[in-house]
Amino acid sequence: MKGARSLLLLMLLGSLGIGATLWLQYAATPRIEAEQRALQARKLLDVLPAGSYDNQPLDQPLPLADGQLSNSRLLDGYLATRNGRPSAVLLRSQVTGYAGPIELLIAIDPQGRLLGSKTLRQDETPGLGANIASWPNAWLQGFSGKSRNDPGDSAWALKKDNGQFDQIAGATITSRAVISALHDALRYFDEHRGQLLPGTPHE
Repeated sequence: MKGARSLLLLMLLGSLGIGATLWLQYAATPRIEAEQRALQARKLLDVLPAGSYDNQPLDQPLPLADGQLSNSRLLDGYLATRNGRPSAVLLRSQVTGYAGPIELLIAIDPQGRLLGSKTLRQDETPGLGANIASWPNAWLQGFSGKSRNDPGDSAWALKKDNGQFDQIAGATITSRAVISALHDALRYFDEHRGQLLPGTPHE
């Protein structure tokens, strides 16, 4: 009888322990998911200048029309705001590089100037085109401040193609692809400014 009571007590304690563990796991899941999402957001949004937004841009997706562009494809769009006013549009773009798709996050300010860009995914050659994935990336930073028409359309190319920009050393195809995607995104922003920045007059 004493042994049966001990066994029953052990089973009860074991059940309570399992129940408490499951409850703690259930209670912690939303916090863990929120922290993971915040970490992902910080990793993505470091393309925006510090203090340039006070919302959660990833929670403000933008509808994109005609996402298939001349040289690339837009996958997603997001709106960053500060004090309720648009401060940037984020466009996730995919373009074909040397070894496969290159995915970029491109930030554009309300005046249509490039704030920054970063590589989210790529399969380019290690030591050559794969250098596009480093962060911060000095080559990508060289495009900041540019717009659709600054430089002009023909200048959005490599110097070896009679354009304005240097290439990543040893990675001509990768460089051409990224330049095309950046110009595509700026052109798309310019042509769809009214939809991307609701309530902001087109200047």
